[in-house]
Amino acid sequence: MGIHTKVRAGNTLGAAVALIVASGLGHSAFAESSDEKIARAMSAAPSDISENATIMDVDGTILREGSNEWVCLPGVGLIPGDKHPMCNDPVWMKWMAAVGSGAEFSTDVVGVSYMLQGDAMVNNDNPMATDPNDGGVWVQDGPHLMMLFPSMDVVANLPRDPFVGGAYVMWADTPLWHVMVPIEAKANTN
Repeated sequence: MGIHTKVRAGNTLGAAVALIVASGLGHSAFAESSDEKIARAMSAAPSDISENATIMDVDGTILREGSNEWVCLPGVGLIPGDKHPMCNDPVWMKWMAAVGSGAEFSTDVVGVSYMLQGDAMVNNDNPMATDPNDGGVWVQDGPHLMMLFPSMDVVANLPRDPFVGGAYVMWADTPLWHVMVPIEAKANTN
């Protein structure tokens, strides 16, 4: 049993981009130069990845073609106005497209995403939550990796609590579950 969130096998990066753009998500509120966006996007991953990655704006515009399979964005396209850069492998790009379109997602391989500049504050249990005062477990990670796996079985022993230290499962009871791997300690904001 794989992760399921309706992206069909064989989708290309272009299809993933089309789905993200079609979702109407990811418009930036501030005008920035392409060079600024590229620099921020490249800061999301180690340089041996980001130097050769395709740089894609959050609206799907390709700012720079790359020569590897990675795609770096200057913000999270699923969060309008976000400026937390990320670099995704092809599996994560399919996941992003599925989330943006409300489609199902599954994978037979591990997916990796880098967010070395940190992330926005989110509810660890509910991806749709918007009120940090709702009593949920809210967390804001600094530099981290995110990983997708074919089956929840392989992460069964990982905690769901983001504050116990180390890797943990985010959105565990939803089809959007993934593993967060913090690189630095974080403060409990609850």
